[in-house]
Amino acid sequence: MADATPSPLTSPLHDRHEALGAKFSEFGGWLMPLEYPTGVVKEHAAVRGGVGIFDVSHLGKLVVRGPGAVEFLNATLTNDLHRIGPGRAQYSLVVDDATGGIVDDVFTYYRDDDHVLVVPNAANNDEVRRRLVEAAPEGIEVLDHHRDYVVLAVQGTRSDEVVAGVGLPVGHDYLTFVEAPFEGAEVVVCRTGYTGERGYELIAPSTVAPALWDALMRAGEPYGLVPAGLGARDTLRTEMGYPLHGQDISPDITPNEARLGWAVGWKKPAFWGRDKLLAEREEGPRRKLVGLVSTGRAIPRPHMSVRLLRDVPLGEVTSGTFSPTMKKGIALALVSTVVDDGAEVMVDVRGRPEVFQITKPPFVQPSVRES
Repeated sequence: MADATPSPLTSPLHDRHEALGAKFSEFGGWLMPLEYPTGVVKEHAAVRGGVGIFDVSHLGKLVVRGPGAVEFLNATLTNDLHRIGPGRAQYSLVVDDATGGIVDDVFTYYRDDDHVLVVPNAANNDEVRRRLVEAAPEGIEVLDHHRDYVVLAVQGTRSDEVVAGVGLPVGHDYLTFVEAPFEGAEVVVCRTGYTGERGYELIAPSTVAPALWDALMRAGEPYGLVPAGLGARDTLRTEMGYPLHGQDISPDITPNEARLGWAVGWKKPAFWGRDKLLAEREEGPRRKLVGLVSTGRAIPRPHMSVRLLRDVPLGEVTSGTFSPTMKKGIALALVSTVVDDGAEVMVDVRGRPEVFQITKPPFVQPSVRES
């Protein structure tokens, strides 16, 4: 019998990554660069101290358009699109109406009242689209452009010079975007990113992806631009305390538990999961997502148990890694609310109890908002 498992999708830039010697890993149904011969630590350091470039084309791309598209999305997603306006981006959540669990976290790009780009995580693109399609009133379209566009993230202190070097506009405010021409195509230039550093995410038609990648690589040469993979993206986002869906947030975890209440428009009259989340907020969640910092040399990993010093179970690590910036083990963990920030806890690291301190992320001071 033939194997029915579908082959992973690849980026339009797959050959470029192969030529650079990338090591690949399957992620969300896509085969994407995990790291290059430079290695995760050097790629991480390049972003923190200079500039790196990521191909994150596995991210979903859903266009919601039609009369009242913004009003429709505002009645479904958690955050309040009325807080922003055209040309601005916003972090939001797709929550299950019955359970309050996080189906996905997304970015919305508000083009105009009748046109919004929604960017889900790769593995959740189809599920987010399904839910939006089922809820959409007549006249609202939800179009899937997952494979029609690439997303390139240029991140780091020298990102302005690199993006400007290919003729694209820079210098606009954090969480804003502009559209500009490149090789006859329109590129969306977003002041967003997943690293905590100043940077841009470029959303471009797949047809111009190779030309855009090559141009950015050339423009970045004077600034030491380094291609970076999903390994460095993970260490960078963990240092910021940014959650990863499927680990730190999931359908089994609510926004209240994940401390993402800031991404909820609590005064809105309607959004998916509103009643459930308001009731939980009033009562108080029983779990919370916290940061952990090793007091020694231990490196935590997902699913390691977290306990109080007197051996009382608290929860488990959801994301854990070695911080190249801090030179320490750090983690995100979902634990009981009975423990306070600043407390010392024990993490079972391969059978050895290791001491960690609870803290509130970010672990490293971000510069993403710097002008």
